[in-house]
Order: sequence, then structure tokens, then C-alpha cells
Amino acid sequence: MDKLKRLSECVAAGDAESAAALAAEMLGSGADPQEVLDGGLIAGMNAVGGRFKAREIFLPDVLMASKAMQAALAVLQPRLAAGGGTPRGTVVLGTVRGDLHDIGKNLVGIMLRGAGYRVVDLGKDVPPERFVEAARAEGARVIGCSALLTTTMGVMRRVVELARAAGLPVKVIVGGAPVTADFASAIGADGYGYDAGHAVERVEALAGDR
Repeated sequence: MDKLKRLSECVAAGDAESAAALAAEMLGSGADPQEVLDGGLIAGMNAVGGRFKAREIFLPDVLMASKAMQAALAVLQPRLAAGGGTPRGTVVLGTVRGDLHDIGKNLVGIMLRGAGYRVVDLGKDVPPERFVEAARAEGARVIGCSALLTTTMGVMRRVVELARAAGLPVKVIVGGAPVTADFASAIGADGYGYDAGHAVERVEALAGDR
């Protein structure tokens, strides 16, 4: 079996030890670290994302796959840095001010990292100004805002307003249980993700990677 395929399958199976060992073996054989990242780790997480979206696997499976990817990525990271390998871009994530729910946001972050993005996770109860400050400081291509409470959804509108006022070349995507596509459109957001898998697809589209 092709080693890239084996690596992607180790990631998808959540086998961190085998994924790290195989990544090290491939590097030792002269493999391009960026190719190992794209064809092995990201391919594996893309498969996991597709199966999660189809409800074939569940959150614990995604978490295991993420740990396997991170284990292999730790092996690749020094070579990627030395060779100029870069993430697909930076995404700033956070749950908006007044809301302390973060399970969905955390899952989106895991899957974005699995798709090759650098994620700056601001946590929960994040004021709108902080999203924009972080996007500017980190050179983010996308801001992702999450909310689970209807009472905090209005904060998302303020994030969009501040991002536009700052003139940043950044897209804003929103999501969370009470959020809808119509609401996203009404507040001027650039995108809406109804679940973690869809959110990754929308980020890819907004960032020009799809």
C-alpha cells in the first residue's frame, strides 16, 4: 500500500503512534514534508470530516483522529518550518461575548487544523473588538464566530461591522445552533456553517481554497 494512503488511514483510525512513526519513516526516506502533510495528514482528516458530516462517525472519533494528526504533525513541523512549508492560512475563532458554550467551536477548530489551517482560538465570551484585533495581528483570512444563545447572536453583527470598519481583507463566517443562513445574510456575514464539516467547506470557499 502507498505510504501516503497508509498514513491517511492511520490518522483516520486515530492511531497516533503509528501515524507519528510512519511520518518519521517517510521523512527518513526523503519524502517531501509538505507532500506528507497534504497527502497523508490532511487527506486523512478530510476523510474523517466527510464521515462525520455523513453521521458515520461521532465526536470521539474526530478527537482521536485529531490527536493522531497532531502526533504526526509534531514530527513534520521542524522540517516544514525549515523548508518553508506553510499552512493554508489563518482563521480566528471564538464564541461571542456573553456566551460560554464552546463544544461546537472547538470541533470546528479541530477540523480546520485537520484541513491545514492555522487556528487562533480566542476561547469563549469574546468581545467583538477582540476578534478584529486578533484578525489584524495574526493576518487572518477568516473570522469564525460561534453562539449557542439567541441573546448573544447580536454580537456577531458587531463583529461584522467592526471588521468592515477596520478595512481588513478578512471574511466573517458565523454558526451555532440558533444561527441560520438568513440571519448570517441579515447581519452582513460572508458565510454560515450549519455544522463543523460545513463550516470547514465554507472557510475553504471564503479563503479561495476550494
